[in-house]
Amino acid sequence: MPQRTKQTDQDSTAVSADPVADLALPQDARLNGNRPGGRSGQVGDVSEVNEASEASEASELSEASEASQAAVSAALSAPAATTAAAPIAARGLRGLLRRRTPRLLPPTESEPAAVIGGPEVELASNDPLVAYLLGEAGAVDITSLQLDSPGLTALKANGAVLVVPLISSGSLIGLLSLGPRRSERGYSSEDRRLLNSLAGYAAPAMRVGQLVREQEAEARNRERIEQELKIAQIIQQQFLPRSLPDLPGWHVAAFYRPARTVGGDFYDFISLPDGRVMFVVGDVTDKGIPAALVMASTHALLRAAAPRLISPGPVLQQVNDLLCADIPAHMFVTCLAIVLDPASGAIEFANAGHDVPYVRTATGVAELRARGMPLGLMPGMEYEEQKFRFGPGDCALLHSDGLAEAHAPDREMFGFPRVAALVGKGPAGEALIDLCLTELSQFTGPDHEQEDDITLVTLERSPTSWLAGDSQ
Repeated sequence: MPQRTKQTDQDSTAVSADPVADLALPQDARLNGNRPGGRSGQVGDVSEVNEASEASEASELSEASEASQAAVSAALSAPAATTAAAPIAARGLRGLLRRRTPRLLPPTESEPAAVIGGPEVELASNDPLVAYLLGEAGAVDITSLQLDSPGLTALKANGAVLVVPLISSGSLIGLLSLGPRRSERGYSSEDRRLLNSLAGYAAPAMRVGQLVREQEAEARNRERIEQELKIAQIIQQQFLPRSLPDLPGWHVAAFYRPARTVGGDFYDFISLPDGRVMFVVGDVTDKGIPAALVMASTHALLRAAAPRLISPGPVLQQVNDLLCADIPAHMFVTCLAIVLDPASGAIEFANAGHDVPYVRTATGVAELRARGMPLGLMPGMEYEEQKFRFGPGDCALLHSDGLAEAHAPDREMFGFPRVAALVGKGPAGEALIDLCLTELSQFTGPDHEQEDDITLVTLERSPTSWLAGDSQ
C-alpha cells in the first residue's frame, strides 16, 4: 500500500546552541498525514535557566514526556484537535529541555518559528527505502544514505534530513520527516530517542485510525453495492411476466426465486399471431449480475424472434446464432420453448439443453424430450422439434436445475427422479409448486443456503375440458 510522508521545515534563525533545546519537533505534528492549517505557534526568547537537582529534573522530564504522549494520543483520536494538541506537547518538552541544559550562547532575539508543510511524498510498497526503514525501526539520518529509491530522492529534494518511520505490526504506515535544525547542528541521540518514543505511541494510534477509515469506506461501498443490486432486482423483475396468461380450460402457475439478489433464470409467456402461446423457461450459467445481464439479452431476443418465426425450433436457432456473437466466454443459456394450442391441447416444443419437463398423465409421468445444444455455444445449430398432446387433467412441470440439483447437508443431490415422483403424486398448479418447495426444504435442512436460482412453471389442462379438439 502506498505510504504518505509529510515534511516539516523551520526557519534558519538560531534559538540556542544547545542541540537538545533546538529539537525540531514539528509544531503542527500531523502524524496522520493531513496538511497543516497554517502557522501553528511561535517560540519566544530564551529565558534564564535556574539550576535544579537531578531528581527534580528527572521528575519534570518524566511528566513532560507523559504529557507529550497524551497529547499525541489525543491528537490521533480527535483529528480536529491535532493541530493544537501537538504544539503544546512539543513546546512543553522543549521548555523542560532548556531548563535542564546550561546555556552556551548569550540570549539573542529570535524570529518567530514557522512550521511549513512540504509536499507529500508517495512511497511505493516495493521502494527500497521501505525495507530499509523497517530494518532500522528508528530515526534515520538520510543525508548520507544512498539507495536507488524514488522516495528517498523526493525526501532529499524536499529538504528532509531526518526520517522517523511509523511502524505498526511490522508494517510501515507513515513517516515523520524533519528538515535541518535552526542551529545547523545535527540531531542528537537524545533528540532521536524522544522522536522514536513519540513514533512508538503514534504509530499504533494511526493504524487504528486507518483501520477505522478502511472499515467506514468498506461499509459505504457495501451500502452502494446493495442499493445498486436492489435497483438491478427491480429492473430484472420487469422482464418477468406481470400476469399469467388467461387461457380458457387451462390453469397456469409460476414461481421464481433467485439464489442472490439477481439471477440468471427466466420464464415468459409470449402470445403468437395465430392465437397460440409460447411458454419459455431458461437458465443462464453462473449467478448474480453477469447471469442477469445475459438473461436480459436472451429474453429480448426471444421476444423479438417468437412472433415472427412462431415455431420453437427456428426461434431457438436464431437466438443461438445471435448470442454466439456477443455472449461472454464460458457462458451459455439453456432454454425450453413450448408452443401451446389452447383449443386442441397440442404442443410443439424444442429444447436447448434445458432440464426435461415432466407431465402427469392418466397413464403415468411422461418426459418431453428433444435434442439441442445450449444457446451461445456454437453457431449454426439446429434444434429438434417434438409434439405432445395434453389430455384433460394432464399437468406439466417446467423447472430449472435449482430444484433437482440442490444438495442435502451430506451432499446428496435432490435429483430428477424425486422431481418426477412429485409430479406424479397428484397435485397441480400452486399446490404442486408448494409441494416441491416443501420437499426441497425438508431435504436440504433449515440452515441450507440456496445454491442456484429456482424457477417452476406448471401448466394444467382442466379435467372437465371437452373442447372440439378433444373429440378429434
